[in-house]
Amino acid sequence: MATRIQAPSWAPTALTKADLLDMYRLMTLSRRLDDKEIQLKRQNRIFFQISGAGHEAVLVAAGKVLRPAYDWFYPYYRDRALCLALGMTPTEMLLSAVGAAADPNSGGRQMPSHWGHRALNIVSQSSPTGSQLLQAVGCAEAWLRYDRSGAVAGKPIKDDEIAYVSAGDGTTSEGEFWEALNSASNLKLPLLFLIEDNGYAISVPVEVQTAGGSVSKLVGNFPDLFVEEVDGCDPIASYEVLSRAVEHVRRRQGPALVHAHVIRPYSHSLSDDEVLYKPPQEREQEARHDPLTMFPNRLIGEGVATEAELDAIRRQVEEDVEVAVEAALASPQPKPETALLYVYSPDVDPASEQFDTEDDPQFTGDPTTMVDLLNTCLKDEMARDPRILVFGEDVADCSREQYLEQVKGKGGVFKVTWGLQRRFGSDRVYNSPLAEANIVGRAIGLATRGLKPVVEIQFFDYIWPAYHQLRNELATIRWRSSNAFSAPAVVRVTYGGYLKGGSIYHSQTGAVVFTAIPGLRVVCPSTALDANGLLRTAIRCDDPVLFLEHKHLYRQTYNKAPNPGPNFMIPFGKARLAREGRDLTVVTYGAVVQRSLVAAKQLEDEDGLSVEVIDLRSLSPVDWDAVAASVKKTNKVLVAYEDSLSWGYGAEIAARIGDACFPWLDAPVKRVASTDTFVAYAPDLEDFILPQVEDLVKAMRELHAF
Repeated sequence: MATRIQAPSWAPTALTKADLLDMYRLMTLSRRLDDKEIQLKRQNRIFFQISGAGHEAVLVAAGKVLRPAYDWFYPYYRDRALCLALGMTPTEMLLSAVGAAADPNSGGRQMPSHWGHRALNIVSQSSPTGSQLLQAVGCAEAWLRYDRSGAVAGKPIKDDEIAYVSAGDGTTSEGEFWEALNSASNLKLPLLFLIEDNGYAISVPVEVQTAGGSVSKLVGNFPDLFVEEVDGCDPIASYEVLSRAVEHVRRRQGPALVHAHVIRPYSHSLSDDEVLYKPPQEREQEARHDPLTMFPNRLIGEGVATEAELDAIRRQVEEDVEVAVEAALASPQPKPETALLYVYSPDVDPASEQFDTEDDPQFTGDPTTMVDLLNTCLKDEMARDPRILVFGEDVADCSREQYLEQVKGKGGVFKVTWGLQRRFGSDRVYNSPLAEANIVGRAIGLATRGLKPVVEIQFFDYIWPAYHQLRNELATIRWRSSNAFSAPAVVRVTYGGYLKGGSIYHSQTGAVVFTAIPGLRVVCPSTALDANGLLRTAIRCDDPVLFLEHKHLYRQTYNKAPNPGPNFMIPFGKARLAREGRDLTVVTYGAVVQRSLVAAKQLEDEDGLSVEVIDLRSLSPVDWDAVAASVKKTNKVLVAYEDSLSWGYGAEIAARIGDACFPWLDAPVKRVASTDTFVAYAPDLEDFILPQVEDLVKAMRELHAF
């Protein structure tokens, strides 16, 4: 049984002798694992190493204050000591270092020190600096949304749980750090930020990174944010400060930020050499302040422990590490073919018959527009599943609820989300800051906790601040965690030209940038009916989906349809035969579908040609079977798309057709697309830049005559 010691002046009474000795054990274990990995790297038995040396004290303190498998954790690569304190074993860490199949962090898919452990609520970490911050905001926000929901059964939350997120001082230069602080404070979220300030971001010192050299001084005016600095090399002082911070957060008084001053006695990683930029006197000063030197000396000096007791701890740590090394080195590597697993959900296939009710629509009402049927789908799905949240810029009817009865309501700049807030409440439909990374990053955290965010990026042209979260985080989380975590969010975004006035920054397409990302489904309906069915599939599937909505198609009369009912779904990877033909095939999608149909009709009337038009609808996955069947029938194919001609989406389609269907081709695969420019404002320039009916007619005639 733990016995309470006579508390020295620096020891809070909550800590027993057993606690203090265990803190020393964990600190020693963390450092010894770093040293062992460095040795293994130099022996070419592992392939990378990045240490947490110098950070051990504050992290062990955090592990004592926080609750594994109760709280949620978004650590960064220096947080080895925290993960040990939470219950991760030395063997599990070294399994990561050797890239073993049994590695619980990633199954050998990520570098060492990229922590992740499902059983301990340690959410899979990636390499990009600071990208976890907004996800931690979403994780903490999940508690808020569940807590306020009366409709979700079996809520997966604890009453006073909190989320933890850590970062280095260099990361506080990232815009996403400030976005995270803004939303955490604005929503008064249960989130603890730990900034581990070792004075350097690789070789760049803190005074170059941060105005005034102290991030805690800069953040002092965020409302409800607890802020305190501490000597992070002192585990007792760290425990005291973190205890106060965590109490603030658990009491739902707002987020907290602890600014811990630590050291980095080793180089940034084994790919770095600190001697190149740190002078000897600075390194000597760090050595004197090393927590692995100071803490045991204090334990002995205050009579808490004897040298013999500490030596016994060191010997046990050494033995534990050696046993872990043997186990890790003997552990099998992943089988090569397993690299293909977990790019997408292994359990739910949105291309399966389960999602195909297209042949049995239950039509009601008059034909209506794409905007209306998207809105209808959202209403149906939100009524069906209380876990669905809708947020983004301007998506709510009115953020100031007291005015809801006095105004018509915004409901999105294109009215797709109009009326949702009034019907489902402001806890399920709400506006976000004007910050695209914030929207997607929070969605990842929310989806990881079992909610279903359907978020809106207002314009494709402004999706790029969110690309980091989309490419490096949303699309990779399942694969990089070896299926331990997933984030099946839906990201709706308007795109495209043909607007008469859209110009450069309201006419972008660029679908190929996203279809090139493994793990991300990309769909693009061209009709109101398809938009309704594909959005429903996107919401019900278990993968992240980028849902492209062409602005030009929102209110066209030619693509209207009646409401097909609340269970109408179109599976991904199923193309639509928009027009049957025998002389040549047009493969297309989006706004170019209607132009292709008009061109095909013109050719039939004027030349007697029979043109088949395939509407892909789903850009990733693609219905290659439908494309191949049509090409084998007509033997000539035109790929038409709104991206730029060079390097655009249609280039891959054309290449795949040339590769798979070459024996059936009677002519080269031809393409019609936008010019390799941007989209201009003047109508005549826009018409010249974007593919028009006359461009398609000309290309079809040339192809048929080949």
